[in-house]
Amino acid sequence: MIAALRLWSGGAVKSGLSPAIELYRQRTGIGIAVEFTPMGPLQERLAAEALPDGVILTREVMEKETAAGCVAGPATEIGRIAIGVAVHESAPLPDVSTPEALKRALLAARSLVYIDPRRGTSGKQVAIVLERLGIAEAVRAKTMLGQGGTVVEPVARGEVELGIHQITEILNLRGVRCAGPLPETLQKETVYLGAATATSPRADEVRAFFAFLRTPEARELFAAKGFNEPKR
Repeated sequence: MIAALRLWSGGAVKSGLSPAIELYRQRTGIGIAVEFTPMGPLQERLAAEALPDGVILTREVMEKETAAGCVAGPATEIGRIAIGVAVHESAPLPDVSTPEALKRALLAARSLVYIDPRRGTSGKQVAIVLERLGIAEAVRAKTMLGQGGTVVEPVARGEVELGIHQITEILNLRGVRCAGPLPETLQKETVYLGAATATSPRADEVRAFFAFLRTPEARELFAAKGFNEPKR
């Protein structure tokens, strides 16, 4: 039996990556053991622990880890994820199509959740958006900062009115609906890339897996979960 390849990945990739891993196992007999972690803690692990065989990181983090010698290129683009607004499945959909509409929706909401900017990729952009809209202070008291896991789950439970998070995680959580992506001028699409680590004795196998993620069969699985296509 072939030992599973070990991967560490940002959590936003889970919904598309998990079915692709199963398809790859069926095709090749090679299992992939993956641990999903918010990007901030994942960077800490890369600096402090023995490295796995491969990683899936945001473009910015991949560049840093390549420069630090943790990653052995080349990196393969896995997909692109936009940020959206989540509401409870029974709630009316607010208009978030323009910056002014989004501002009104956020000010009107009783409560808000997004991931702590120190821990997750989308949280950094949400903090920027709130500052650009001029409402960071106005919403601070009613905001919950998620620490990881399924950040908009409090919206699904009816505990928080609005959530702002990566669309792949909103679309694949029961109990919530996506009101729409952030307006284009406030949007930041996060690019995720995969690469073998510098210490892996199975780097060629890792690269073969990431190459599989660019095949039409794998892309269908990712697209069904809300991922935007990689750039060619």
